[in-house]
Amino acid sequence: MSNLSVKELQTEKEILGAFPIMKQLRSHLDKNTYLNLVMEAKAKDNYRIYALKDKENMVAVTGFKPMITLYYGRFVWVCDLVVDSNLRSKGYGEKLLTYVHNWAKEHGYNSIALSSGLQRLDAHRFYEDKMDYDKVSYVFKRVL
Repeated sequence: MSNLSVKELQTEKEILGAFPIMKQLRSHLDKNTYLNLVMEAKAKDNYRIYALKDKENMVAVTGFKPMITLYYGRFVWVCDLVVDSNLRSKGYGEKLLTYVHNWAKEHGYNSIALSSGLQRLDAHRFYEDKMDYDKVSYVFKRVL
C-alpha cells in the first residue's frame, strides 16, 4: 500500500479520467452528463472529487460535499464512493474513505454521512463492519 496516493481531480481531463470507475456506480450517466454534473456541482455546491491511485493507476473515486444542516450540524456528505470492480477487497475503499474522514476533521467537520442503495449489501457490510458507520435513517426519494 506504500504506492498509494490521493489526488483531487480539478480539470475536465482529470474528471473524465475517473469516468470509467464512476460509471460502475453511476451506470445511468453518460460521459457528457457526468462531466456537466460534476462541473456544476463543483461550481455551485462545493462538490469535491478525489481519486485513489496505486502507482499511476486510478483504483477508486469519491465525491463529497461539506455541508451544514440542523440535523447533522457541520458534516461531510459522501455522494459517491466506488472502487474499480476488478480491484475490490484490497483495502482501497477503506483508504479513500479514511482520507475523507481526515479531510473532514482538518476542515472542522464533525461527522460523515452517506446513503447506500438497498441492494448494495456488500457496501453496507463495509460501512458498518469495516468503517464503523451506524445505520441512522432511511433516505426517501420522489421523482418530479
